[in-house]
Amino acid sequence: MAVQEKAQEQHNWVNEAWDKVNQKIGRTSGRIGSRFPHASVNGVYVLEPAHWWTAGFWPGLLWLLYQDENSRTERYKELAEACELKLDEVIMGYDRLDHDIGFMWTLTSVARYKLLGAEDSRRRALLAANLLSGRFNIQGRYIRAWNPWREGERNDGLAIIDCMMNLPLLYWASCSTEDPRYKHLAMAHADTVLEHFIRPDGSVYHIVEFDPQSGEVAAKHGGQGFAAESAWSRGASWAIYGMALSYAHSGEQRYLDAAKRTAHFFLANLPEDSVPHWDFRIPEGVEPYRDSSAGACAACGLLAIADAVPEVERDLYRSAGERILKSLYENYGAWADDAQEEGLVLHGTSHYPERKNLDVPLIYGDYFFTEGLSKLRGYKSFWS
Repeated sequence: MAVQEKAQEQHNWVNEAWDKVNQKIGRTSGRIGSRFPHASVNGVYVLEPAHWWTAGFWPGLLWLLYQDENSRTERYKELAEACELKLDEVIMGYDRLDHDIGFMWTLTSVARYKLLGAEDSRRRALLAANLLSGRFNIQGRYIRAWNPWREGERNDGLAIIDCMMNLPLLYWASCSTEDPRYKHLAMAHADTVLEHFIRPDGSVYHIVEFDPQSGEVAAKHGGQGFAAESAWSRGASWAIYGMALSYAHSGEQRYLDAAKRTAHFFLANLPEDSVPHWDFRIPEGVEPYRDSSAGACAACGLLAIADAVPEVERDLYRSAGERILKSLYENYGAWADDAQEEGLVLHGTSHYPERKNLDVPLIYGDYFFTEGLSKLRGYKSFWS
């Protein structure tokens, strides 16, 4: 196929997919409004409290559509702004905040500030960045993941791979204030991930437990993967995209090298349709659910790598990202006008070990799928 024909084919399916996303969100936003969907159960998105870690993805998706003049409507803007206002109660309530501050305020306040120059959003995002900085453990050089879930629980030594996607809030804060402290903390955490989370073969641990007093590694846990030494696919996607973003913000080659190493592991273990199973090392007899959300996030990471590497390497990563997104569109999308399904992308796996939200659409899968399309249409992400 000639280069021009190949480009036209990509243009056609990407624009077609974008239009279908816009049409569907135009319908589902009528029910969801300025609330916070998480997982679709029996075709309807379950709504979570504003403090839940996925609260940023729905308004972030609305901002993705709003920034494109072909899908821009004032309703998307108004709903995203209303979501951001609801998060004020969370940030001032404080007790519910954990490391996912980055997920929540990057896709709400930072997005609105970048698109509209809104100073109130800048102030919210800087407050969030300061609160995220306060979770940094100096001895272990990691950002603490969670607060105690129940009385007497101690998890002050836990860090998780997901936090790589919270670091862009800190990088943005340094850029916005011209104060390097936030960036220093982000890079310290990224270096800890390089040392303790990413294995030589590119697979990734979900949870590393540190002694919070000494900073020494105490244990490594499977978390949402099958086992401690398995290879949770969404964890790999967080590492691919998160390390690519750390490179974009810092220019440090070690982060790009880590993103590429994890990307190669991810791509080498994909099934024929390019959408991963929930873990790359599940034994026989365990249900091999797909995780479309891992595929969507990894695709965004692959496109970010493509933007960073020399031209001779670019097509390898860009083509891989496009291939995943196209498969999600053609094989996993819920596009029929009469479909009794609010999610965009089917077959996500949230938490197999706890048997939570298996084989369902997930709002973060929908978000990253839409972000991937937006990137292919020439827009930057809110993380960059």
